[in-house]
Amino acid sequence: QVQLVESGGGLVQAGGSLRLSCAASGRTFPMYHMGWFRQAPGKEREFVATIRWTSGSTTYADSVKGRFTISRDNAKNTVYLQMNSLKPEDTAVYYCNARIATPLYDYWGQGTQVTVSS
Repeated sequence: QVQLVESGGGLVQAGGSLRLSCAASGRTFPMYHMGWFRQAPGKEREFVATIRWTSGSTTYADSVKGRFTISRDNAKNTVYLQMNSLKPEDTAVYYCNARIATPLYDYWGQGTQVTVSS
């Protein structure tokens, strides 16, 4: 089992910044990747960004490229999402995701609300 604890959500004006954190504990080895997804009201959950745990390579949704940066601290089993130039359409519940490689399984955090006012 893996437990994920998210923090850092909140209310911010358009153009502002927020930093989300997600700390993983429990059976975190071998970690394939960690990442972030989001779900706006009335919409499907969508991919935001992931980071490969060993290589550090990153992948972003087109909608956040150039504005969001995902990073990790392997020693702390923590992933971060720095969100800059926030837009009202970024408003959503943001979920942390951890994918364990063997056996392959996805774990999810409880979600943290991000609200961007215009």
